[in-house]
Amino acid sequence: MPYLRDKNGRLGRFLKRYRQVILFNKNLLISGTGGFFASAYISQVHLEYYDDKLANSILALAIEYAVYIPLFALLFYIDNRSRYIDPVTCKRNSKALKEDVKRLFATFSVAEITFSITRFVSQYQLLLQADIQAYQASMLGSMIAWIVFFIVINLMARIVRLLR
Repeated sequence: MPYLRDKNGRLGRFLKRYRQVILFNKNLLISGTGGFFASAYISQVHLEYYDDKLANSILALAIEYAVYIPLFALLFYIDNRSRYIDPVTCKRNSKALKEDVKRLFATFSVAEITFSITRFVSQYQLLLQADIQAYQASMLGSMIAWIVFFIVINLMARIVRLLR
């Protein structure tokens, strides 16, 4: 497979063209996975002590965000820090940073509202109607919400031109 080694081949051109999108989605996957497992664990532990399915769904969502958002912010900054340094003066380009923060906020606002509603409703319904463990309901609810989230966030990132 010589085209895999060729940076100017199809794969190389594809990776160069979609580098920002790939890194963005990689960061979403890594941070989302951390939040996914943390919320499933907490959901299961909570249901062992309290039989409140509504509180369990809210807590699982809160834990997922508490892990996911800071981790994503860190990973996004690490991957994009060169965009925030002026190549001529080697100083921080605050204007570029502020613009990206605005774009990230717009992108995540719509996607996170969609995610939260989908995640909460799906987990709550699974806890009420399915004969499954709390961690299973948390994981299934999260997977359903993540599918919807990935579609919405990539559309929003394209609309606000976050990834150039």
